[in-house]
Amino acid sequence: MAQRYVRVQDLQGRIYYGLLQLNQNVQVLDAPPWLQGQPIDLELAPEGYQLLAPCAPSKIVAVGKNYVEHAAEMGSNVPKEPLLFLKPSTAIIATSTAIVYPPQSQRVDYEGELALVIGDRTSNCTPQEADNKIWGYTIANDVTARDLQQKDNQWTRAKGFDTFCPLGPWIVRELNAAATLQTFLNDNIVPVQSTSIEQMVFSPNFLVAYISQIMTLLPGDVILTGTPSGVGALQIGDRIRVEIEGIGRLENTVVAPATIIS
Repeated sequence: MAQRYVRVQDLQGRIYYGLLQLNQNVQVLDAPPWLQGQPIDLELAPEGYQLLAPCAPSKIVAVGKNYVEHAAEMGSNVPKEPLLFLKPSTAIIATSTAIVYPPQSQRVDYEGELALVIGDRTSNCTPQEADNKIWGYTIANDVTARDLQQKDNQWTRAKGFDTFCPLGPWIVRELNAAATLQTFLNDNIVPVQSTSIEQMVFSPNFLVAYISQIMTLLPGDVILTGTPSGVGALQIGDRIRVEIEGIGRLENTVVAPATIIS
């Protein structure tokens, strides 16, 4: 099994990066792993920590319509260049936590995606250089208020609500280029989304290079690489699970705003 890099919070509220062991203990690191974090003499037992999203990026850069069939179901063609938008870092939540259905929307969709984690300061790099800038891979759900996306002239509101970027459960360093991405709704055994990530129009390396021509990517930043076809509506009470072969599963439940106490 590939090494699984996690970010956790202990019972005293301290946040650590670490390596998840087979027995679910976490071997704590002295820094984020992409900053050469090394193991220290501290190991947390499963009852001694809460799993967080695996990184805390300065920004989330997302890509729209990066699969031909998804672009078609949205009523358009794949753009000639990557279609970029930003999600705020405050939208990030961990696996097993709640997506809050905003009262402003009547249609909230799931969008399972492969996420890239940047490991080095990256500016004006080539696709060849980008291979060394991608530190690892995790899973994301680019939750979208579809009615607001269609209503607004830009996507910030539709994509930016708190809890609209489930991320995790951990990061792996290597990933098969033909890995399968699948999304499951509730107890259905048939996935609502299922594709190989090699079906992306613009590859991860190309995306990193393209984005780096526009903005500097910092260590720990996240790039969402686009969702395949099969996106659909979520209802309050639904459980949505995104799985990527070689990484794991990211599962969240949809709740009404009144169930969350700030």
